[in-house]
Amino acid sequence: MSKIIEGLEPNSVFEYFEKINNIPRGSGNEKEISDYLLSFAKERNLEVIQDEELNVIIKKPGTKGYESSPTVILQGHMDMVCEKNFDVEHDFLKDPIELVVDGDYISANGTTLGADNGIAVAYCLAILDSTEIEHPPIEVFITSNEEAGMNGAIGVDPSNFSGRILVNLDSEEEGEFLVSCAGGLKACINVPIKWEQAEGTACKIMVKGLKGGHSGSDIDKNRANSNRILGRILYDLNDAMDIHVVDIFGGSKDNAIPREAYANVIIPDGEFDKFNDIVDKISSDIKNEFKTSDSGLTVVITKENMDETKVMAKDTLNNLIFLLTCLPNGIQTMSADIEGLVESSLNLGVVVTKDDSVKLTIAVRSSVGSLKKVMAYQLGLFAEYGHSEFKVTGEYPEWEYRKESKVRDIFARTYEDMYGKKPLIKAIHAGLECGVFDEKIEGLDMISLGPNMYDVHTPDERLSISSTKRTWEFLLSALKNIK
Repeated sequence: MSKIIEGLEPNSVFEYFEKINNIPRGSGNEKEISDYLLSFAKERNLEVIQDEELNVIIKKPGTKGYESSPTVILQGHMDMVCEKNFDVEHDFLKDPIELVVDGDYISANGTTLGADNGIAVAYCLAILDSTEIEHPPIEVFITSNEEAGMNGAIGVDPSNFSGRILVNLDSEEEGEFLVSCAGGLKACINVPIKWEQAEGTACKIMVKGLKGGHSGSDIDKNRANSNRILGRILYDLNDAMDIHVVDIFGGSKDNAIPREAYANVIIPDGEFDKFNDIVDKISSDIKNEFKTSDSGLTVVITKENMDETKVMAKDTLNNLIFLLTCLPNGIQTMSADIEGLVESSLNLGVVVTKDDSVKLTIAVRSSVGSLKKVMAYQLGLFAEYGHSEFKVTGEYPEWEYRKESKVRDIFARTYEDMYGKKPLIKAIHAGLECGVFDEKIEGLDMISLGPNMYDVHTPDERLSISSTKRTWEFLLSALKNIK
């Protein structure tokens, strides 16, 4: 064990957490971590399946006295969201995550930590490796590509499972049991680019310093969206002066509220002061709007040495500004059945300039399937009016609440026995793979839980050490009670 995590408890859990964080495992880059899980199982003579999606299923018999107990599926995902600050040098395709321990928290050095959902993998490996933990028959199910569309869960063969109890370990608040979640899809708008030539002074507009966050669980926190802010700045500039856009980039994942965005522009020679005044005025207004919820917002402009004089034609720029400023974004509806629950939302997560288009990617979420479709065709209409192409990918279903659940009853009773109080039973706006499993595996009884994590999908992601320990102890007690 390295000195970084030396002495942390539970020892075996943090040891495996560090091991998997030494393996690059961004969504779409999971072959190495999947092969590691395969080798882990084979070295322990456990039954294992690795499918074409790189999902890994590891089966372990029940311990003495639990041989005939109901089989439990323990489930998490192997991939992580790869976010870093612009000034941090880190190659997510090959570099390990650099862990930092500060008091009760583990974080990473300028990047996402991957506790979402690496801690679930670590819990599962520690249980599989133990010869002392009492438990019923277990089918550990570690999925691939959860963060980028749940492709692993969608592609799994349900005949590989005998269990009808599933414990999802992809939640982020201790003492809360999730029993329902939103469904979602990914909407993509391609704005075709007409190129032309322009001369003038090259400048960069940079929006940074935002909190960002998970586009599901943090969408109700009124955090600023860097792509929307940049769109507003470009609107004011385009309205007041002859500005040309060379390229524009913002965010890196549709399921993360974007924290940073920038555009390279060409302005007329001699008009930098005017340019600066316009940006300063709109930036001041936006900072005031988010002074409480996103106080770190910063807009920086710099002069650039840019040989490239190819810029977007004015009609292209107008279409782009229309979409950046007018596309619906954020909370769309609140649940009438569950107080405080976001029912439907949109997140303009990614803006990327390509050779022939600017691609906008929006995360669409709803706990009501019909509303998800309504939002998708609304976005399609905006794309049409913006003379752009539209398509939908990565759709996944919602997980509906069940009034009766044996596993929920067992876990709630275990929690009350351990802590003398009732757990919080709740639904969330974020997407969980439980919705996919509910469609694929008939008669599945599910619950979701996990330790305290904060600011997931951002470089500020951190995991509570003490909560990880308590959640581990609770999970083992609950498994013992499934008999």
